[in-house]
Amino acid sequence: MRVSSFFLSTLKEAPADAEVISHRLMLRAGLIRRLAGGIYTWMPMGLRVVRKVEAIVREEMNRAGAVELLMPSVQPAELWQESGRWQMYGPELLRLKDRHDRSFCVGPTHEEVITDVARRELRSYRQLPVHFYQIQTKFRDEIRPRFGVMRGREFVMKDGYSFHASYENLHNEYIKMHETYTRIFTRLGLHFRAVSADTGSIGGTGSHEFHVLAESGEDAIAYCPASDYAANIELAEASAPTDKRRPGKETISERATPGKTRCQEVAEFLGVSVELLVKTIAIVRESAGENSTPQFALVLLRGDHDLNEKKTSRILGTFRFASDDEIKKNMHCQAGYIGPARVNSIPIFADRSVVAMSDFVCGANKEDFHLTGVNWGTADLPDIPDDRVADFRNVMVGDRSPDGKGTLDIVRGIEVGHIFQLRTKYSQMMNATFLDKNGASQPFEMGCYGIGITRIVGAAIEQGHDDRGIIFPPAIAPFTIALVPVGYHKSEAVRRTADSLHLELEQCGFDVILDDRDERPGVMFADMELLGIPHRVTIGERGLKQQVVEYQSRLERESRHIPIQDSVRDLRNILC
Repeated sequence: MRVSSFFLSTLKEAPADAEVISHRLMLRAGLIRRLAGGIYTWMPMGLRVVRKVEAIVREEMNRAGAVELLMPSVQPAELWQESGRWQMYGPELLRLKDRHDRSFCVGPTHEEVITDVARRELRSYRQLPVHFYQIQTKFRDEIRPRFGVMRGREFVMKDGYSFHASYENLHNEYIKMHETYTRIFTRLGLHFRAVSADTGSIGGTGSHEFHVLAESGEDAIAYCPASDYAANIELAEASAPTDKRRPGKETISERATPGKTRCQEVAEFLGVSVELLVKTIAIVRESAGENSTPQFALVLLRGDHDLNEKKTSRILGTFRFASDDEIKKNMHCQAGYIGPARVNSIPIFADRSVVAMSDFVCGANKEDFHLTGVNWGTADLPDIPDDRVADFRNVMVGDRSPDGKGTLDIVRGIEVGHIFQLRTKYSQMMNATFLDKNGASQPFEMGCYGIGITRIVGAAIEQGHDDRGIIFPPAIAPFTIALVPVGYHKSEAVRRTADSLHLELEQCGFDVILDDRDERPGVMFADMELLGIPHRVTIGERGLKQQVVEYQSRLERESRHIPIQDSVRDLRNILC
């Protein structure tokens, strides 16, 4: 490919509203252009990257035995009403009506459509298992699209759905997809981690996310460097303390703490470690049981720990944080000074780390005062029943790994893939059944497997860049080799050598771009580096006189000479 017959549109500066590095670099490199908020045109250079990602995904999905199809983007409301998600999905679902006033939506995902396909086409256990997948454009009406293609409204996704006669068969396919995704992200050249995750709005019983590790990632991932354990921080288990609670040695005492409402402030004022404080969080359980009314309750954490809202929701059901008025009504005190001691008739729940504490500090339920020397099993603070003690907190760096093989570290990640065991959630709600060996009707066991194709491009850039621009993994770079002839339009020898090398490399199967513009060398070098092309060969008259060309890897600052007669062989050795 020659630049003169392609389309190259680079910018010296990114628009001011580009927030993250991938957004800035993709705009500067001319990979994308904004059409509307969260909606982008993929320009020719960017589309080449997308197609390379698609090709690897498609090869590995086919290798795993999945069968490709293509479903409509516009979906009838009836299917979503059957599954119960027409209202549940919320405003992210772009709804529309046709000329006959029939309701439709632009698909953010395709569980309903594929389940409809299955109930029409799959009638017998003899047709199972089957795994369908597609690579298609989705639309989710994000309230605040940002970060370019990282959180856009329109995006390209690979979504796959498998149908099984038994859970055992589904579980086997789930394991196969975990292995398939591992191969995909390895081939893409990304540094990634598979983590246990929450199923979210998709539903189901088991879930793993695949994250590209990058400092700009929105998700926090807890992992053990000494083992394979990894989980989204929303799901990561905080191991229970192994040491038994020490007997209390102090006597409870009321201490003035004027204006000190935060744990760190109280600890510093009293001259104690923040780990000796108990943080009391007032919540309202929206449903504490069948036919129950909202319930005011307290959740206790150690002072240096943070509440994990996902875990708390799974343990206590839907909840919200109590308002200041609700705290005053129930605790007769303002927020910042509340605590569990000397509290009657209010349900108290505690993190496992809290019930292992002794001689601790907590709010006195009196403005500007805290209690010190507080202990469990006393008249002031009876022990909490076991069924109210659970894992309510976020894990921290240095916590013991739940698998017992080391300690946890926390990194940032960008989610680019997600696999689910849907089980029978959709097949039961949509009456999608098959006949088993005994002729009995059974709901399909289902799996769901997604990869964000266009998001991968942004994630790869977040992970690979420097002050010169993008550093693409070779597998998805728009071109593998850039030929930069200095004086192409002035020197016959340079032009002849560049054209010959271009032809030879293309015949060897390499993606090569020849920069045949009449531009200064600095401009051409800067553009090729900005685009993240892994390998560059510079051809100039000075080098030709010495029978050499200049080679430089995008990962290196220094270049080296390669003999012209050996250039194709040497480049093949480098690339292969």
